[in-house]
This record gives sequence, C-alpha cells and structure tokens, in this order.
Amino acid sequence: MASASISSFRAAAPFWVSLLTVPLVIASAAWGGLWVLSVPLFTLAGATLADGALGLNLDNPDTETDEAQLFWYRLVTLLWCPVQVCLLLVMLAWVPGAAHLNVVEKIVIFFGLGVVNGAIGIVYAHELVHQRNRLERWLGEILLASVLYSHFRSEHLLVHHRHVGTRADAVTARYNESYWSFLGRVMREEPVSAFKAEKAMLARKGLPWWHQSNPHWRYWALQLAFIVAACVLGGWAGLLLFLYQALTAVWLLELTNYIEHYGLTRKHLGDGRYEPVRPHHSWNAAHKATNWLLINLQRHSDHHYKPSRRFPLLQTYDESEAPQLPYGYPAMGFMAVIPPLWRRRMNPRVRKWRAMYYPEITDWGPYKRGELPLPG
Repeated sequence: MASASISSFRAAAPFWVSLLTVPLVIASAAWGGLWVLSVPLFTLAGATLADGALGLNLDNPDTETDEAQLFWYRLVTLLWCPVQVCLLLVMLAWVPGAAHLNVVEKIVIFFGLGVVNGAIGIVYAHELVHQRNRLERWLGEILLASVLYSHFRSEHLLVHHRHVGTRADAVTARYNESYWSFLGRVMREEPVSAFKAEKAMLARKGLPWWHQSNPHWRYWALQLAFIVAACVLGGWAGLLLFLYQALTAVWLLELTNYIEHYGLTRKHLGDGRYEPVRPHHSWNAAHKATNWLLINLQRHSDHHYKPSRRFPLLQTYDESEAPQLPYGYPAMGFMAVIPPLWRRRMNPRVRKWRAMYYPEITDWGPYKRGELPLPG
C-alpha cells in the first residue's frame, strides 16, 4: 500500500466534514418538519451512500510524520469540543420552549443531536483522551461528560486496551451475542470496571479510592454541571431532552464497540496469559467517507496495535493481516440492531477468521463459556 503525504490543509480537509452537522442541527430546530431528519440521514444514510460512491482508501501515511505536520488534523479535534458544547447549550435554551415545534419534532431534533454527540463527539473524545497533552485530555473529558459517559475514559484506557479480546473486557462482543444483550451487559459492567481500575491504581500508590486524585470526582462534577445547565436552560423538558440525547449518544457508542471486536478472541497461552494484541484482533474497514466522518476510527486494527498513534497516521490492513468488514460502520450498525441479519453476515466471517489465524484451536467452547483464566 502506498505512503500518502498528509501534511497540507487540503489533505486534512475531508476530516472536517463533521462540522457540516452543526448547521443541520440548527436548521432542524429553526424549520422543523422534514428538516428534523437531516442529521440522521446525513450521518448514517449519507455516509453509507458516499462509501459506495467513493470506495476504499488503502493508502497509508508515513508513521514517522512529525507532529508539527499534523496541525490541521489536531485543530479540528480541538475545535470540536467548544462547538459541541455551545451547540448543546443553545439547543437546550431554544428547543424545549420553541412554540413552532411540536413534541415529536423536539424529540427527533434531540435524537439528531445525540447522533452528532455520539457518532462524532465521542469519537473525537476517544482521540483526545488517548493523548498525553493535558488540554486534549480535558477536552475529551468534557465531551464525554456532555453525554454522561465520563467513565468511558478510565474503562477504555485501563481496561479495554489491556484486556481486549478476553473475557475480562466487557466491550469485546462475544460470538453469537446479540447487540441488545451486549448493550445491557456493558451498561452494567463498564462503570463498575472503570471504577475498580482507578481504585486499583490508587491502591498501588497506597491511597484510598476517595482520594482527590481519583478522576471519578472530576467525572461526576462535570456531569453534574451539564445536568444543572440543562435544568436551568430548558427546565424539566430540557432535562428530559438532555438525557435523551445522552442515551442516544451512548447507544451509538456501544453499537460501535459491538462492531469493532465482535467474536474476535486473543489466544490463551496458559497461566492466565494471553497473546499480545495484534491487528487481527479488531475488525478493519477502509471505507473512505465514513473514515472521514469518524476520523479513521474504522482503522481500528491499527489503533489497538499502536494506541499512541494519532488518527491521521493510523494504518489500514488488507485481508491477510486483519479481518475486514463488508461495509462501513453506519451500514454495519443497521445490521447489528437486527440480530438474525447480523449473525447471517458476520458469523461466517468469524469462523473464517478462526480457521485462518488459529487452525490449531479446535474447541472454542472455553472462550465462549469463560472457563479460561482471566489475564492479570
């Protein structure tokens, strides 16, 4: 695969497409009617149609590209947080009391806002919390707090990346597990595992869980601030609409999590040890338009292989190196919410993956039943 030059604004510009959702949200609130469908159609249906028209991007950038050359890529991730927060606050102040909108229109507008904050905002938050820069980490945490899912940072960095592909990772969807079963399970398990991970880190330093350095204090404070803002700006209706957009955003996040690792398992080496994470432990997708919208999130195989890489430097892989999704995330998400359709399309791919990478494993039962020791 070719090495692509990425340092110019022209190269980075397609990744700014997410900003087009902002005027669509405003238009839906201003005009109502069919405009309230514009955001879901643009982000979900539009991206899938664009994938079909634009095809795949198989070019790989030079991983040694200096960070100074990534200015235009970093800038959109830095700008997104104030843009999303301002948009959310404006909608809370405007829509609940808008006389020109009926109840259904208001609900659909905030569904669209939840799509933006989940399909785009949490993806940007994911990129930001992976960085060492304090400003970027703070911006990521603010984005997560705006959808009441702040614990995602701790769970993702301390649990998911460490235990992906094992039963110790709630976010790795199990073979034959439906999305709806997965959603209920991770909604219960993720907050607990995130808190336990931070508590364990503090214990290793000889500190109690209630120590001020526990980031959960910060998470709870930020989330409370957004709840209070929703009540002040929109009253009880504003609070309900705020909670609805947060639920929508989380639903989309977990739908993405479900797709990213469905049925993929790291090999158990004995004594509770598992093989290192490799590109073939995540589903890969090279669909161009959705990767623009989701800042290369679909190059997930490389993200788990090299978590420190910024999104413009993520590599894509062919079928010999990583399992491939047949479509981009929006289309795969549609299939995932219909379990028979999902299993018909994805279960044969999981079986093919097992035969390709682990032909020596003839009994996958312990991986399914959780009989193997958990990693340390």
